[in-house]
Amino acid sequence: MANHKSALKRHRQSLIARARNRAMKTRVKNAIKAVREAVESKDTAAAQDALRAATAVLDGAASKQIIHWKTAARKVSRLNLAVNKLAV
Repeated sequence: MANHKSALKRHRQSLIARARNRAMKTRVKNAIKAVREAVESKDTAAAQDALRAATAVLDGAASKQIIHWKTAARKVSRLNLAVNKLAV
């Protein structure tokens, strides 16, 4: 553990950022899970609503650089594909 005042502050800040990042990653996972569950239950309306919410959460995580923007785009694309297959 650091002893300098600035290093102690940096450590406190990193703990706060870590908690924020972990919370956002959990939100991302839960949003993706909600879409997959709606697709599995073959509920088109619920799947589309969950997809809309998941897209917003993924885009938010990407804009804050919690996940890479290409990772977010890939996940949105795959969820979109699953929902669109359900609608057909």
